[in-house]
Amino acid sequence: MIKLILGLLVAATLSAKVYDGVAVVVEDKAITLLDIKKEMQSAHVDVKKATDILIRKKLEEVEIKQRNIAVTSSDVYADIRQMAERNHMSVSQFYDAVRRSNGLTSEELKAKIKQKLLSQKLYNSIAMSSMSEPSESEIKDYYELHKKEFEHPTSFDVTIYETREKNLLQEKVDNPMFYSPQIASNEQVLPYNRISPELARLLSKTKVGYFTPIVPNGKGGFMSFYLKSVKSAEKVDLQSVKSQVINAIMAQKREAILSDYFARLRDNADINIIRVPE
Repeated sequence: MIKLILGLLVAATLSAKVYDGVAVVVEDKAITLLDIKKEMQSAHVDVKKATDILIRKKLEEVEIKQRNIAVTSSDVYADIRQMAERNHMSVSQFYDAVRRSNGLTSEELKAKIKQKLLSQKLYNSIAMSSMSEPSESEIKDYYELHKKEFEHPTSFDVTIYETREKNLLQEKVDNPMFYSPQIASNEQVLPYNRISPELARLLSKTKVGYFTPIVPNGKGGFMSFYLKSVKSAEKVDLQSVKSQVINAIMAQKREAILSDYFARLRDNADINIIRVPE
């Protein structure tokens, strides 16, 4: 049950020093006004959505502790190594790329990876016991309703721009007529089935005649792809994408189970909403 506590009542009964800047208390875990404002900025959401996200995170922390879920430093390092390999980088290059792109130190990155892995273990613990494999009829129905989602281009015709100076590349992206000898360019046709899933998603989201967001190039520099054209979508049949359809159905079921679980958990949790940012 969510308890609404008026500011005057708090001031009269609780230490002002303890509650200074606190917006919400979830099972004795505080969420500050600053936490909410930061979440609003990073997630680009309004105050209500940011507050809901942070309450959910606090409830997850409580569940992780109660279930004795743990992640080792080896687990964290293995996940970082896998991400580095997917981006064709060494671990040290990956650390450098994250620092340049997001401003995160290696320790801050490890902390975020640890939290991600803890959440994944929690979600698996909650959802897996309640999930069942989809039937053949479910698979067929889902595919027919979402057929477009499983079609993909045959190839992408691109110009790849690379440089060690991110600000120069940003200038090129903002002004395609800009020229710098420090920016190398390379025209390529990239077959969909021969590039990484991450690059395929990046190019698929980019409009023809536009640049992709700037990304690390795995060599200590940065790159952006100018999408010149896309070869028409490849037609697929159910059997060729059946595993993808099953994964999509399972992900949908998993999200429904988790949403229901945390909604019920929130209804029964001790949550005190003291104040929220204006």
